[in-house]
Amino acid sequence: MKTSDEEQATIEVRNLSKSYLQVKVVDNLTFSVGQGEVFGLLGGNGAGKSTTIECILGTIKQDEGVVSVLGMNPQTERRILFEKVGVQFQESNYQEKIKVEELCEMTASLYREALDYKQLLSQFGILEKSKFLINGLSGGQKQRLFIVLALIPNPEVIFLDELTTGLDAKARRDVWKRLSQLKSMGITIFLTSHFMDEVEVLCDRIMILKRGKNVFDGTVKEAIEGSPYETLEDAYLWYTEEEVPHEGV
Repeated sequence: MKTSDEEQATIEVRNLSKSYLQVKVVDNLTFSVGQGEVFGLLGGNGAGKSTTIECILGTIKQDEGVVSVLGMNPQTERRILFEKVGVQFQESNYQEKIKVEELCEMTASLYREALDYKQLLSQFGILEKSKFLINGLSGGQKQRLFIVLALIPNPEVIFLDELTTGLDAKARRDVWKRLSQLKSMGITIFLTSHFMDEVEVLCDRIMILKRGKNVFDGTVKEAIEGSPYETLEDAYLWYTEEEVPHEGV
């Protein structure tokens, strides 16, 4: 997908900057994400990933720069974008004393073209938990539920934050398979992850942040080739920490 063509881009970010207490947490970021592309935003804690996503979603206002999602300004056209964007965050704050099906029904009621949440629960292997309270789910089951909630709006763009944290190996691969199917349907996926195997499997392109700045933007293959190492994990550490992994460790 050629994201340089602005007519094809789903997400456009130009010269984005954001500071808190005179500390620049996002520093002049420019990138675009094409329709049906899986884009990974990587970086350590405090690198600026969450702030970047919040600016893209319009939940906070950037100090400088321009953001466009589906050709719309997320600050001034949030109501329209709300119908077209699905969001899942790692620490989702939902009532613990509510049943899974009740939360799904409540979420579906907010959208005009909501998907069948029972089919989604089935696809993610938690349909049998529909009568359970949220606090009766395991960590992995909660994580899968949060992904289902992001898909209920039938979105054109999905934002996923550490989407497989807490899942076992089989569940992680099941989620990967489902996301690959969504990509084949033309849905754009914007994700963060600390699992480099996940990034290698899912992402068409990645951006690596360090202290709010872009230190790499390209494919996984290009990231490895641009470093002295042969694995994405070692390359990632090299880009973010400026450390050389010890030989033989």
